[in-house]
Amino acid sequence: MDTREILEQLQNGDISIDEAERSLKRQPYEDLGFAHLDMHRKVRTGYAEVVFCQGKPDDYLIEIYKKIYETEGEVLGTRASQHQYELLREAIPQVTYDPVSRIMKIEKANMIRKGNISVCTAGTADIPVAEEAAQTAEFFGCNVKRFYDIGVCGVHRVLRNIEDINDANCIIAVAGMEGALVSVLGGLVDKPIIAVPTSVGYGVSEGGKAALHAMLSSCANGISVVNIDNGYGAAYVATEINRLVEG
Repeated sequence: MDTREILEQLQNGDISIDEAERSLKRQPYEDLGFAHLDMHRKVRTGYAEVVFCQGKPDDYLIEIYKKIYETEGEVLGTRASQHQYELLREAIPQVTYDPVSRIMKIEKANMIRKGNISVCTAGTADIPVAEEAAQTAEFFGCNVKRFYDIGVCGVHRVLRNIEDINDANCIIAVAGMEGALVSVLGGLVDKPIIAVPTSVGYGVSEGGKAALHAMLSSCANGISVVNIDNGYGAAYVATEINRLVEG
């Protein structure tokens, strides 16, 4: 059933407003043959579908970006490569790319951002994941403040910035190695923390598993944890918190 049929049934009294709302939240999707794009996700959740670029064939990626851009006027893609950017730029000149975060996006002009999210990293090696988080949150309409390279090897760096870090609706903390920054922040702030373990580290760090386990077992309160290197996932949760606070 398409949107017009739902509205006609509502007008004729065949379905209730609640039934129409439920139906509209399920419709529609765009069948590209190789993909079924969820074109109504923004109606249901407040944010349009985001493209995970890694591993997508070139032709598929171009068609997906074209369709979302045509519908939404903006597109956010994560884990994109330089090759994908150069290819897509030929088809859609408006696209931009950041090689650090691997974010490939088209933003609407004159976006108004609200609220405040703090994004922190333990070291500079964690910045690519942090930038994925920061730029995702900015794309979704949040103000972001960055506090990079403030790990516990120089804990005075955290203490010097703690008031500014805590002056946010929520905090994203990104750390590899043993992931200790998250516990330190958790004992110093009164805001929710989304912890992001990164795959940075030697030997027993096991590609981020040590940091993940440390964050999950932290004795500090107010911490939730996303998957290893998942800056995007952390940003989405932070954006939801920021949206609830700002209204």
